[in-house]
Amino acid sequence: MLEVIKGAISQGLLWAVMAIGIYITYRILDISDLTSEGSFTLGAATLAFFTVRGASPYLAIIASIIAGALAGLVTGLMHTRLKIPTLLAGILSMTGIYSVNLRIMGQANVSLTNQDTILSRCARLFDIAKERDAALILGLLILIIVITLLYLLLNTELGYALRASGHNEQMIRALGANTNFLKVLGLMLGNSLIALSGGLVAQYNGYADVGMGIGAIVIGLASVIIGEVFFGKKKIYLSLIGVSIGSIIYRIIVALVLRAGFPANDMRLFTAILVAIAISLPQFKASIKTRIHQSKED
Repeated sequence: MLEVIKGAISQGLLWAVMAIGIYITYRILDISDLTSEGSFTLGAATLAFFTVRGASPYLAIIASIIAGALAGLVTGLMHTRLKIPTLLAGILSMTGIYSVNLRIMGQANVSLTNQDTILSRCARLFDIAKERDAALILGLLILIIVITLLYLLLNTELGYALRASGHNEQMIRALGANTNFLKVLGLMLGNSLIALSGGLVAQYNGYADVGMGIGAIVIGLASVIIGEVFFGKKKIYLSLIGVSIGSIIYRIIVALVLRAGFPANDMRLFTAILVAIAISLPQFKASIKTRIHQSKED
């Protein structure tokens, strides 16, 4: 059981980077961006492309981040320049990226077994026998760096403008901000983190697969909403930490459900139900508070 929990926490840390990327588009920009399902796999495919050709693991992970940013750029330009609704723009990007991923990998699945990756280097650095055990340390380090840099960015003048554009686009435009630029920047930032997560997860799994990003947005939303239930969404640093812990909680729940004998083929159904429950929790909490308040008045 302990190994199952440890593995779930390791995966949760790596997927938390993706959840933070979705938090940027979903909560900060107020955009439902389906590009994430393509950019997650794009990050894994790009990392696999460079890794199997003997490139530096650091170059491979940087290339994944850049690839994700380019995916966000395409979606952003389709929305801001071609005036395509964000939902449709994301669908178009996701559809196109599927073919791009196949082009990059050359096949549907690429093995990363025995390849030199950041995860394998982390295992050697800390003298850990299993690379998957090193994922706990690597995931925590990367997550701390991502949260710190993102928190600092969101508390700059540019960061405040980015946050304001999602809450009240007309107001921030009236103040002279270029909302089109802010949307494109936010989409690039969010998808670069999602692609980074894809590259990290590919290293953990030991392969990159063209279908590994399917359902990523639902998993990310589950992490975001679970985190908000426990940490709220008023303070940005608590939100970022909450999203990360939400990802870990989600992975632990999934691991325990699978260990209890839940069929793996039904996990997407379970995820959809979990997200629906998580979304409804704030309404339940508000309803309970209202009833308690009314009972006190009576």
